[in-house]
Amino acid sequence: MRTTLSGTGKTVTIGPGLPTVIIGERINPTGKKRLAAALAAGDLDLICEMAKAQVAAGADVLDINVGIAGGDEVTLLPRAVQAVAEVADVPLCLDTANPRALEAALRVVPGRPLVNSVNGEEKSLSAVLPLVKEFGAAVIGLTMDERGIPKDAATRLEFAARIVERAEALGISRNDVMIDCLVLPVGAEPQSGCVALETVRLVRERLGVNVNLGVSNVSFGLPDRPVINQAFVTAAIVAGMTCVIADPAGLCAAVRAADLLLGRDEFAERYIAHYRATRK
Repeated sequence: MRTTLSGTGKTVTIGPGLPTVIIGERINPTGKKRLAAALAAGDLDLICEMAKAQVAAGADVLDINVGIAGGDEVTLLPRAVQAVAEVADVPLCLDTANPRALEAALRVVPGRPLVNSVNGEEKSLSAVLPLVKEFGAAVIGLTMDERGIPKDAATRLEFAARIVERAEALGISRNDVMIDCLVLPVGAEPQSGCVALETVRLVRERLGVNVNLGVSNVSFGLPDRPVINQAFVTAAIVAGMTCVIADPAGLCAAVRAADLLLGRDEFAERYIAHYRATRK
């Protein structure tokens, strides 16, 4: 199973046995007052700086979320996409819950993007998947619906299967559907890490599609979060995760090391290249 994305200069292939793909998560105003203020003012310089920094830190794809209170995503998201594409040649991930903003961004994004995201709710399926098909994009499917995130892996698998089936019914290849198995903070839900890892295993085994996780959620509210995130990302890669949404500055080294140990980095080329780049 292979998911191929492209930007203005680089193509990224996601799949089992290949190096784990890192989607840089930093361009998201949630909890970032400076970024939210810049977006409210229509200033895109900061997101361009963040884009370049994440690519330098090891991001293979860049997630772009410009959702702020009172903001006009329909106008702002395509502007942000175009601005980032001018300074970073990697594929882009369009992160919005607004179908109109998604369509506007899909009309201007270069290459082949990833849509973040659709979920098992009928409203989401009927709004997002036709756009994915129309513009030939790939899509992340969240294992949840209007009732929230299930606490067990079996139900999350059912939601994943629903998303894949609906996508295929529209003519979207299974190769182009990536499932986010979702992880909740272990500080509040002690078994949430185990449930996420079991969901990863089940989705890979039963559906065969590529699998994503937003790894940093697992450590929310706990001290020394990077240590927890690094341990969890390694476990997730072993379980079958093929793509991770994360801050590359904090996780790239752990991802490169895990890929090396699993035989996905011939002659340690990616690991050594990352080591040299970060030491500069």
